[in-house]
Amino acid sequence: MPQKKMAAPCRRMASRSLVHFLCFSRTAVGNTGFRPLSCSSVCRATLETKSVTERASSPWCLTAAVCLQRLPVITAEYSPMEQQYRDMIQQIELEKSLLSEHELRLLQDAERLSRKQAGDYDSDEEDNRKDQEILLAQDLEDMWEQKLKNFQPAPRVVDDVDKDLTSPERCLANSLTLLAEQQVAGEKLWLLPQAQWQEGETLRQTAERALASLPAADFKATFLSNAPCGVYKYKLPKAVRTESLVGTKVFFFKAILSDSARPAAPNASFLWLKKSELQSFLKPAYMMKVERIIFQL
Repeated sequence: MPQKKMAAPCRRMASRSLVHFLCFSRTAVGNTGFRPLSCSSVCRATLETKSVTERASSPWCLTAAVCLQRLPVITAEYSPMEQQYRDMIQQIELEKSLLSEHELRLLQDAERLSRKQAGDYDSDEEDNRKDQEILLAQDLEDMWEQKLKNFQPAPRVVDDVDKDLTSPERCLANSLTLLAEQQVAGEKLWLLPQAQWQEGETLRQTAERALASLPAADFKATFLSNAPCGVYKYKLPKAVRTESLVGTKVFFFKAILSDSARPAAPNASFLWLKKSELQSFLKPAYMMKVERIIFQL
């Protein structure tokens, strides 16, 4: 009988889980000197261990890419409707505006000239202006008109520069996006500059390293966020696919060119393209993801 009485409590203790066994109440522990463990701390440690294990065994390779854009430098050409609206607004502003100082001076000069021709001119006013060089407002307009005729504005379109896809100075009225030629699964492809994530760095640091690793490129870029703005996932060809490596996940970061880039070398492995030109260099599935995050200004 004593053996049966001792076996029942042992059987009940053995049937409890490890969490129930560790989570003693404060009254049960008493003053034994042990710190009571909570269920939440044990569960949190279990989840963290599980996440680390899953990350280490993930069959996807993590990559960060940079969508670097050069914003327009000059304004775009007006469409016929935009030009018509612009002319209408300027006419409304002209009709409702007050006279400027130059226009008031023109009226004063015209009035003074008419009074002088009519003989109703103050001689004292003439004596006060003898020692001063008289420069009429009309003379100023003639000088300004001559300067305007001699002024030659820079051309909006330069054929030699605009045809050079490696120059960041092409197509100044459009936004340009940087593409780099990179090796992926034994194939050379035009992609956004990207690099594989390394242990111990954030995805943004990976994106910054991808931009800095471009050959013969010294780009000064301003990143717009610490978080990616898009993701593209693809599987590797079956010939190179393994159980531990199925494909790649590419996380996109947006950046703006904050300083004029140096002219590219003749054999540069990167391009500056307009949005309408990207589809000639990018694959359709990749293009669908990229065109969503491009500024079209």
